Parts: sequence; C-alpha cells; structure tokens
Amino acid sequence: MTTLEEADLCYPQLFNSSCKKTVQPYYLSTLIYVILSSISVLTVVLNLLVIVAISHFKKLHTPTNLLLLSLAFSDFFVGFLMAVPIMLIEGCWFIGDIMCSAYYILGCITTAASVGTMVLISIDRYMAICDPLHYPTKVTQSRANFCISVCWVSSVVFQCLVLRDNIKQPGRYNTCYGECIVVVDYVAGIADLLFSFVFPVIVIVVLYIRVFVVAVSQARAMRSQVTAVTLQGSVKVTVNKSEMKAARTLGVVVIAFLICLLPYYCVTLTGQDAYINTSTAAFVISVYYFNSFLNPLIYALFYPWFRESIKLIVTCQILRPGSCEANIM
Repeated sequence: MTTLEEADLCYPQLFNSSCKKTVQPYYLSTLIYVILSSISVLTVVLNLLVIVAISHFKKLHTPTNLLLLSLAFSDFFVGFLMAVPIMLIEGCWFIGDIMCSAYYILGCITTAASVGTMVLISIDRYMAICDPLHYPTKVTQSRANFCISVCWVSSVVFQCLVLRDNIKQPGRYNTCYGECIVVVDYVAGIADLLFSFVFPVIVIVVLYIRVFVVAVSQARAMRSQVTAVTLQGSVKVTVNKSEMKAARTLGVVVIAFLICLLPYYCVTLTGQDAYINTSTAAFVISVYYFNSFLNPLIYALFYPWFRESIKLIVTCQILRPGSCEANIM
C-alpha cells in the first residue's frame, strides 16, 4: 500500500511534503504527449521558416512583413515553451522554482509581444485600406522597426513589473514540492488583464470593423465604375485588391488569435484559475499557445510568397549567391 501511495507522489522521497501526481490512463497520457510534442516541433520549424523567408528575401522587406516577422519570433519561442505543458500532464513540476518563474515570465513576455504585434498589424491594415494615399509615406520600414522595438521593450518591462514578487522569490506560493504556482496581486492582475487583453481586443475589433466597412464600400465603388476603367484606374484597382486580400488574410490571423486567447482569459475573468487542477491548466495554456502553430499554416494557405519561400529554403536554393534578390512575390 505504501508503495502505491509513493508511486502517486511527484517526489516519493519527500513523502510528507510532495505533491501528488494526476493519475490518467496510460493511452491518454501517451496520446497527449505525442500530440503536444508534434505541435511543439512543428511550431518551431514552421515559424523558423517564416523568420528565414522574411529575413532573407529583400522583396519581403515591407512594413507589414516586418510585423509578421515580429509575430513569428514570438511564436518561435512559444514553440519551445509548449514543451512545458507536456511535462505538466502528470501534474508535477520537476525543474525547480527558478525555472518555474522563468517559464511564466518568458511566456507572458512573448504573448504580450504577440498581442502588441496584433494591434500593430490592425493599425497597419487600417492605414492601408482607409488611408491608401498616405500609407507609403506614413508607414515605413524604419517606423515599423521602431514600433516593434517599443512593443517588445514595453512587454518585457510591463511583465517584469506584474510578476515582480515571483522574480524576487521564486516558488514562494508553492504549497508542496513538485508544484509550480505563480500568483499576481489583485492590482497587477487587473492591469495585466486590461493592457494585455481588454484594451488590445477593443482596438483590434474596432479597427477591423472599420476596415471591413471601408473594404465593402470600395468594392461597391469599383463595381460601379467598371465600365470606365483607364490604365491608371486598373492599377489602382489591383493595388486595392492586393491590400484587401492582405487585410482578409491578417483578419483570419487575428480571429484565430482571439479564439485561442479566450479560454485562458475566460478562466482569469471568472476567477476560476485558483480552482482548476494542473492538467486543466496545462490544457488551457496549450490552447493559448496553439495559435503560434496556426499562424504559419494560415500564411501557407493564403500567401503564395510563403509557399514559394518554403520551396527555396527546403531545396537549399537560398544558399546560392544572389538568392536574396529572387522575386518570389
């Protein structure tokens, strides 16, 4: 009997102070391990392809693609962080209190940077669709790089302030060995909820509603003027169609992002995060991170340049001299 009880503990040698494992059927644990491990590896590989493609090919060095590059960087790191929920399937944390705090801090920083980048993407599409004449002069590569830098720096500073107690004393909220609990005080939690979810979601939704309304009105105007198309007008129509196609694609990215965020923030908003077990928490975190796997799949589905880039990368043609000048658009 004692052996069975010890087998259910994360640290059998610490019988009185060890946390208990979450008992699950072997086939279910194996299935979850395989699925999450596959998603983690694919997330890293796919986002690495996005990073290499946009960084290598000069034709892809546009403000919009720089925002996608920032998003791919955060998704790339999330791919590594997804390995942690795999370890939590049995409900035990084995790599120490410092790594526990570091994991949550890195996760919060990358997801906060992702949210900030989504807001920047929404602003970019709003400018491109609603103010196309001034877009090339207002939205430049240097300004995009500046906004991305501000986004990442502010994410690091803000999340370090929110999690400052856990940084000072890692593991201070653990009740037993094998547990990884990070607690944020009430004021910091409200601030994190507002600035990491509520305000960004409001901005994203409002901007995309505006983009949708303008895109529909532009489409109607183009149809009404189709009988009087000049050479200049045809070029304008092509540009508008290109921008609207990009808006639709990035709209899918934003919608997928919001759907994956909802379970995590629903738990936070309802105050149930203190009552769910470790396995459920691992599931919620996995859904939260699953968006990082979806993004490159969306690019592959909607962006011909990404599919062409993959061919050149996989076949090692990017190693050829002058390959960065290739026209893959």
